[in-house]
Amino acid sequence: MSFTNVSVTDFTAQLSTKAPVPGGGGASALVGALGSALGCMVGSLTVGKKKYAAVEEDIKALMEKSLALQDELLALIDKDAEAFEPLSKAYGLPTTTDEEKAHKAEVMAVVLKDACEVPMEIMRCCCRAIDLIEEYAAKGSVIAISDAGVGATLCASALKGASLNVFINTKSMADREMAEAFNTEANAMLDKYVPLADEIFAGVRGRLVK
Repeated sequence: MSFTNVSVTDFTAQLSTKAPVPGGGGASALVGALGSALGCMVGSLTVGKKKYAAVEEDIKALMEKSLALQDELLALIDKDAEAFEPLSKAYGLPTTTDEEKAHKAEVMAVVLKDACEVPMEIMRCCCRAIDLIEEYAAKGSVIAISDAGVGATLCASALKGASLNVFINTKSMADREMAEAFNTEANAMLDKYVPLADEIFAGVRGRLVK
């Protein structure tokens, strides 16, 4: 089942059930896509306006990147579901005998890595989206500045949400070197981009609230 082609109502309803997918990773990807789309909205409201002719080519380039990010993040909704289902099944593998324990350990090593890689990619996309939104906020139409602030906020939330899907899986990894590599990259993105998104929000708020 593709979760990118269902209605918002159906996606939300499925999310609220005990079904393993979609979950926090897919929800984070969707929120990130919405944040990126809001950045693109700022661009759409800027292009073609004489007041912003000097930055029009810059804005068009930003929009091209934003649209590509939207597609990536929407695709990651289904990729997250595809990666998580094998993990949820692996947790239920029997461990009665030594052979069963060894088999489960082998399977877990593979599925935990796969389950980390998708939310890591969601995080990377959200970071790129925040970079773009920073530029939209600086160059885009003032009538759409609030949308840049909302976009930054959504992308930061998606970034943080996806990180938790990384951390819950690295915690279970037997390969601690791999786990720490994932954790280090995830923490670096959080440390850089959550404050940047907060700065964008604060800047937008400062321009709106006098």
